[in-house]
Amino acid sequence: MTADNAAQKHLLKDMTFVEFRERMNEDPVIIISLGSQEEQGPTCPMGDYMLTDVLAGRIAQKSGAIAAPIMPFGYADYFRTVPGGMQLRPETFTAILTDMIENFTDHDVNKIVILNGHSGNYPLIDQVIRKMKREKGLLIPCLNLWRLLPASMWQELHPELGMKAFGHGGDPLTSVYMHLFPELMRPELASREEKKGEMLGLPTAGLAGIRFRESEVALAVDVTDRCSNGVAGGDPAQSSAEKGEKIADYLVGYCADFITHFSAQDPKTTA
Repeated sequence: MTADNAAQKHLLKDMTFVEFRERMNEDPVIIISLGSQEEQGPTCPMGDYMLTDVLAGRIAQKSGAIAAPIMPFGYADYFRTVPGGMQLRPETFTAILTDMIENFTDHDVNKIVILNGHSGNYPLIDQVIRKMKREKGLLIPCLNLWRLLPASMWQELHPELGMKAFGHGGDPLTSVYMHLFPELMRPELASREEKKGEMLGLPTAGLAGIRFRESEVALAVDVTDRCSNGVAGGDPAQSSAEKGEKIADYLVGYCADFITHFSAQDPKTTA
């Protein structure tokens, strides 16, 4: 982080309109963050968007970008069967994301990076950024936050499991929660993944299908079809605040480096 980055405001919500107008002269990168309000197993709070929001601020500060306020609700229909979640319809999500982007592009602010903190959002994000490319000739990268950890880091954090430690209700989110929001955790409620539920006489496979022989068949699986404790892969007992700190530091560094690279590029294309 440079001294200039540390001195600048890096959250759009903290700026006056005059301050942002002045920053427009620098052709800044805008970070549009997305998350979800969904169950995260019995130990973690449901607002996983809180993690993305904190990391977006750190990434913006490190890279000199500006983080827009996060959109906390996502497309997570497979969690709709659990109370407390707040899921958006596909058409609502794509409309909101389009509006968020166009509030910047309408003012010729075109260097935009999406920081996506809920993997289930990405199919809809893809529709929006393809529309932006097609209609505006604008390339908008999307960083799918929790998918950025390399196999080497998974091996370092979980030597016995490696990438198999990735799971809903487990890591990486549980460790990052323990690092950033330890006061909200309920470790005494921790439980491991249950035996996978069955649908059509076959075991569920993740939250998107069932397994038939050696392959997966797509099906409308809800998390409650898979398990009752919200842990769909991974083991929260293997998570720790120390692991969460390493994960957060890696993601902030990686994303800041990408944004620094992107800031020197021209996002407009005639393709």
